Amino acid sequence: MVASEIRALFAVASRPEIVSLAGGSPFVSALPLDAVGDMVARLIASQGQDALQYCAAQGDLRLREQICEVMSLEGVVAHPDEVVVTVGSQQALDLITRIFVDPGDVVLAEAPSYVGALGAFAAYQAEVVHVPMDESGLIPEALSAAIERVTAEGRTIKFLYTVPSFHNPAGVTLAESRRAEVLRVCERAGLLVIEDNPYGLLGFEGTPLRPLRARTRDGVVYLGSFSKTIAAGLRVGWAVAPAAVRDKLVLAAESAVLCPASFAQLTVREYLSTQPWREQIKTFRELYRERRDAMLQALTAMMPSGCAWTTPAGGFFVWLRLPEGIDAKAMLPRAVSSRVAYVPGTGFYADGSGAGHARLCYSLPSPDQISEGVRRLAGVVDAELTLREEFGPVLRRHG
Repeated sequence: MVASEIRALFAVASRPEIVSLAGGSPFVSALPLDAVGDMVARLIASQGQDALQYCAAQGDLRLREQICEVMSLEGVVAHPDEVVVTVGSQQALDLITRIFVDPGDVVLAEAPSYVGALGAFAAYQAEVVHVPMDESGLIPEALSAAIERVTAEGRTIKFLYTVPSFHNPAGVTLAESRRAEVLRVCERAGLLVIEDNPYGLLGFEGTPLRPLRARTRDGVVYLGSFSKTIAAGLRVGWAVAPAAVRDKLVLAAESAVLCPASFAQLTVREYLSTQPWREQIKTFRELYRERRDAMLQALTAMMPSGCAWTTPAGGFFVWLRLPEGIDAKAMLPRAVSSRVAYVPGTGFYADGSGAGHARLCYSLPSPDQISEGVRRLAGVVDAELTLREEFGPVLRRHG
């Protein structure tokens, strides 16, 4: 077990003088907190005996029905019996890995990939084999090649883990033309797909692409979360799985937490029943689009030549490529000294590669803070380039 690159940054990034472009926290201040507070008070007054009691391990039935309604906005058709409520989608990742993975088994994942997933895979001693991405997401030909290579080596692949929409950390989205092909590749190989979709409703440009689970009911376990569309502190997520997998998920959840928190579930249930949640998601999209635009404008105006970055169509993140030779992890202490924080790219690769990249998050800071944070970061990168220019010959001579 190793520390998360992101969690290790929280203590530093929370200092008031630091502009944090690090952790992917939602902008919960946009919620109507007075109305939500009144709602919670009514919930305790009228349903406190249920909200403060144990519940079924699969989760509250009415909430599971509402989850199906939420997923239908993206074209996912599911029955409440297929849904298992979890403590955030992170618990679902942990349970799925516990169920399927034996030590030494292979999990395929995009390069880069979500740090929380990599932590869960490592905890169960899976070997992660990364599959390349480009600006259009996971490359189907590279996926086929990885499957052939790993299979030829006699190793067992348990599943593909993917974040196809508004990827964390890369910010890219799997192209429409590739979605069916990725499913075909996995179907031919008899490979389960774990689709993680926490950002799917937070697209900025037109109708979001249908998730993989909307295209097939077979061979896909779908993970969702209210952390990004309501509030991360509630820790309510879910998995949609075929019956055999669902039953194992419920058993694994019982042994892990006995049951998901009733109070959190009923709070989400009440929110979805009484609050204008569709309008609130629209508000979040507009806020995050404004912040995305502020980050892209600042990067374009301020970052030195040699840098490049993705242009996300939704979600929280921009993936920054630094000039050749600059190590984002080694540079981080100097960035913190300049009062800006980001997440080095090494945290998103199982093998510790990705040193030339950084994840920048725009969801929480204001547009002005984002611009100031990028200005500070650009100054740090400029300083690194100057150092390399002045001392590069010496560094090369001494290795």
